[in-house]
Formats: sequence, structure tokens, C-alpha cells
Amino acid sequence: MASTSELDALLQQVPLGELAERFSVDEATIDAAVRQALPGLVGGMAVNASDRDGADQLERALQKHTPSSGTLDLNAIDTTDGGKIVTHVLGDKEETVTKALGAQSGNSVIADLLPQLLPILAPLVMQFLAGKLGGGSSAPASTSGESGGLGGVLGDLLGGLLGGGSAQGGSAQSDNASGGLGDLLGGLLGGGSSKQSSGGGLGDLLGGLLGGSK
Repeated sequence: MASTSELDALLQQVPLGELAERFSVDEATIDAAVRQALPGLVGGMAVNASDRDGADQLERALQKHTPSSGTLDLNAIDTTDGGKIVTHVLGDKEETVTKALGAQSGNSVIADLLPQLLPILAPLVMQFLAGKLGGGSSAPASTSGESGGLGGVLGDLLGGLLGGGSAQGGSAQSDNASGGLGDLLGGLLGGGSSKQSSGGGLGDLLGGLLGGSK
């Protein structure tokens, strides 16, 4: 069962009003774009955290990010750092994933927003994860595959985004539950192996991500 609690906590930190003003769109559009962009980032992080070395690297990176709470000031978000995070997380599939997410949204405005939003959202997600793991202090890399560690938080976020994150969006995201968007990301980031999947939906997505990342 997908839980939206982690997703709701993350979305509360996104400065939707400031983003809407910056990109000259309404808040409903920027909200839909944020929800379309986040699975690419979180899914990519899940790939990186799917083995001990990758989880270790991600947890070390989290130590450099100050945990955040409440809605962040857009000007306080380091987009230069964000661009580096996106490149590291998505690797040579960054452009492919971004374009595919845009096409899957069925909205040209959202598609144009995605490459601009990813560098803004990436450090915000890192700060959120740092807070969830005690400031990135000393959680062992092995927790990446356990329900309470890094993998658990990433799994909860993906569960909300792919399984239940559209309840309040009222947008094209209602068509992007575990089937469409999950299948898209699984194929792009992982390659579709389901040897580690469990229970369909999010399980299929993670099975594709983790099985194809080795």
C-alpha cells in the first residue's frame, strides 16, 4: 500500500508560489510539473542506493546538506549544486529521462518546465533525505535495503508519487499512477528486470530499477 506521508512532507517544502511566479504559470501547473519531475529524481536515487557502494556515496553526499523544514525560500536553493546532483543521479540518461517524463505528462508547458525544475528540486530532496536520516550523520549503508533506512524513505516517496501522489493534484498526474509512470521509469532507468519486484506497481518499478542497474 502506497503511503503519501513522506511525499506530503516533501511537497510542503517546495516553494510552489515562488516557482509559479518565476516561471509565469499558475500553481496548479507548477504543482503538476513538480510531481512529474520528482519520480525521475527519486527513482534515480533508488538506483544509486541499490548497492552498498552507491548507498554509501549517497549517504556521504547527504552529510553535506543541511536538513530542512517548512517551505524553503527559492533563493536559498543552490541550483548549481542541484545540476550536479541531477547529472550524478541520472547519468547519461538525464536528457532521455527528462524528455520521456515530459512526453508522458501530455502537457507541453510541463515538459518545458521539467529540465528547469530538476536542478531546483534535487538539493531540496537531498535536504529532505538528510533530515530523515538524522542529518546524514552515520546511518550505515546497509540500511539502504531496509524499511527504516534510506531505501525505506525513497520507497515511501516513490509509493506516494506513483501510487497515491495524485489525490490532491487534480492534474494529468491522475493518469500517472503505478502503471504508466512506473513502467516508464523502470524501463528508462533500469531496463525492466523484475527479479526483485514484489506485489506489482511500486514493486515492479523498483524491480526494474534495481534489477537493471547492475
